[in-house]
Amino acid sequence: MTAQRSRRIELVTALLLGVRLSVAGGRSGWLRLALIAAGVGLGVGMLLVLAAAPTAVAAREQRRNDRASGAVAESAGPGTLLVLAVESRFREEPVRGRILRPDGDRPPVPPGLDRVPAAGEMFVSPALAELIAGPGGAVLPERWSARVAGTIAPEGLSGPDEMWFYAGSGTLTGDDGAERISSFGDGRPPSTDAAIVVLAIIGAAIMLMPVLAFVTTAVRFGSETRERQLAAIRLVGADGRMTRLIAAGDTLVGALLGLVAGGAVFLGLRTAVGTLLPADFSPYPTDLRPVLILLVLILLLVPAGAVLVTLAALRRVVIEPLGVVRQSVPRRRRLWWRLVPPAAGLALLYPLAGGLPEEIGDGTRGQLAAGAILLLTGVVVLLPWLVQALVRRLGGGGVAWQLGVRRLQLDSDTAVRSVSGIAVSVAGIIAVQGLLGASIAATGGAQAPAERFQAVAYTNGADGTGWPAALTGTPGVEAVRLSGYGYLQTDSQDQNGAMVRVGDCEVLRQYAPLPSCTDGDAFAAVMPGWDKIVQEPGTAFFGADGNVPLSSWTVPDNLPEVTLYPGEAGPMPYLATPGALKIRPDLSGLTTDGHLIRLDPARPDAIEQVRNTMTRLAPAAPLQLFGDQRIGNQFAGARQVVQACAVLLLLFIGASMLVNVTEQLRERRRLLAVLAAFGTRRRTLSASVLYQIAIPASAGLLLAVLVGGTLSAVLLAATRAPVTIDWPAISLVTATVAAMIMAVTAAGLPLLFRLLQVQELRSE
Repeated sequence: MTAQRSRRIELVTALLLGVRLSVAGGRSGWLRLALIAAGVGLGVGMLLVLAAAPTAVAAREQRRNDRASGAVAESAGPGTLLVLAVESRFREEPVRGRILRPDGDRPPVPPGLDRVPAAGEMFVSPALAELIAGPGGAVLPERWSARVAGTIAPEGLSGPDEMWFYAGSGTLTGDDGAERISSFGDGRPPSTDAAIVVLAIIGAAIMLMPVLAFVTTAVRFGSETRERQLAAIRLVGADGRMTRLIAAGDTLVGALLGLVAGGAVFLGLRTAVGTLLPADFSPYPTDLRPVLILLVLILLLVPAGAVLVTLAALRRVVIEPLGVVRQSVPRRRRLWWRLVPPAAGLALLYPLAGGLPEEIGDGTRGQLAAGAILLLTGVVVLLPWLVQALVRRLGGGGVAWQLGVRRLQLDSDTAVRSVSGIAVSVAGIIAVQGLLGASIAATGGAQAPAERFQAVAYTNGADGTGWPAALTGTPGVEAVRLSGYGYLQTDSQDQNGAMVRVGDCEVLRQYAPLPSCTDGDAFAAVMPGWDKIVQEPGTAFFGADGNVPLSSWTVPDNLPEVTLYPGEAGPMPYLATPGALKIRPDLSGLTTDGHLIRLDPARPDAIEQVRNTMTRLAPAAPLQLFGDQRIGNQFAGARQVVQACAVLLLLFIGASMLVNVTEQLRERRRLLAVLAAFGTRRRTLSASVLYQIAIPASAGLLLAVLVGGTLSAVLLAATRAPVTIDWPAISLVTATVAAMIMAVTAAGLPLLFRLLQVQELRSE
């Protein structure tokens, strides 16, 4: 019992001595402690943000779910409410909301309101209130014939930047597309687009591993100074075990201060995260609360991991009373166990390659996250073996090449550690860029031209009687043209018919680029992602009356094929002019659903007036702008955000890489001074340092492209997107990494030149 107690006292004493050395080491000691605390704090702050992301997403989705339409009522009553979901735009800003009409005196109240708005009133989100108060914003209340009566509380909004409103109506009916409900909140779990889920999970995995690499690097700041202190302690009688305990106590202080600094960094990032995200995804600062279990793990594992990293670094260091000796006996690395993590990751991801389920549950999310993390971990564990196998076969070349290669042959651990974070980041970035590129290709494509017409309004099942006159009378509208559709069927009971979009050549050019067109022409239309429909020739053509055929149209052989523009209307496999179907030019007898609008270019606010008119005609009817680059700009902006985050992430890792390079140079300062004393040129030594970084970095990039491309292919298959490799994005990331390697090498040159002085040989 006494022996155990003495060992405990020795343990506590050694740890306290390490703490004392850390906080009482003078100016240099305080500087080293500050660097460790700042580095760990930055990493912990990022970890806390990642730990808070699930809470923020859950809170956002819960509020969206709470305001969704609840139980549907069979009939009107004192506790029912008519609800119509509407969406509009003001310039480039999407504006969404609900039009409400109570059936009685006890209607359900939407979250965020204390009452249902009366007819002619509207409650708006704070962001929408600012938009209305801005230049030209007064047109928005006019759109719904309402005045702003108040703002919506946070519990009724998905986020602080959402453009949302509730407007009261006295004329809303079920014929307008409204549904009658008796409560808000449908109680069903919220669903999220599969691509967004995959991007979020992979993004978190990409951020997590480099941040962990940075934290492990930060605790090594000033390790040389600490080792000299430990050598001095050995001189006064401490043994090897005590020196390791003292080093652990020294590191523990920096890690604990880093936790405090990380909390401050997290509080600062909480207010800034929302400004970096789109309005639909920006969280309230109070939503960013770390998950309790993740918070506990961070508070426990970061200090413990810092101590373990320190002890692991001392395994290859012999601290003697008169100095420090580093062991450099090369070890032959084995491959078999390094293949286990990536193989396990592929085994987890392979079942998802057939496509993610409609409802992505916690099990699927966990499987996706675990598979991605294990596959990315494969980069970390395979890179040391790959670098050792590569440098073992290198030889020959100039003096600088031989110096750099020989150093890697003797000890590649430090060099590999400095580039492993970059390799993981590049692999993850390749995967994200591939998935994002597929999303852009799927939703992008050519847009309909805006020279002839600038917009089209669709009836979407509503009665379009009077629409042409109302739209023509809207200020700023110069002309309105119609398009319609019919059915190509063998008889009125045919279930396998095809739809035909009908209009003159000028109208049809808004649906697809036509090679040439005159009245009497027809075209076969296709759209990527849709099955091509081939109709048998000689079938009947039905119009508005589904029982009476307008004509019998023989589908010509070798019909010209055109690719449809993306639009609000569903794709139809045929485009035809009235002459081809032998119907009147005014489309009499057809269902006319599209009203193509030509605007006065001298009236920039004309489209807002059209939106006001459409809101009065049919609030839920879609209005599409031709030549609209909003979706393309959003994805281009998303790609720019991803690229900017990638650059910031690489700079984040570059900082840790610079620390590693600095530590390497300090460890070899006497050797470098000896080489300089024997006449080795600075240029040669600088090039050798570059080779020591460039060779592992090249191997890491090769491995990153392989792993990242594999992960990208699996994720694309999981989201049912075409499997393609985004080589421009890979080239951009590779060029950025190469530039960063050059910058890190250049940043280390001043220290290298200082270490080449003869004074570094004094201790010899």
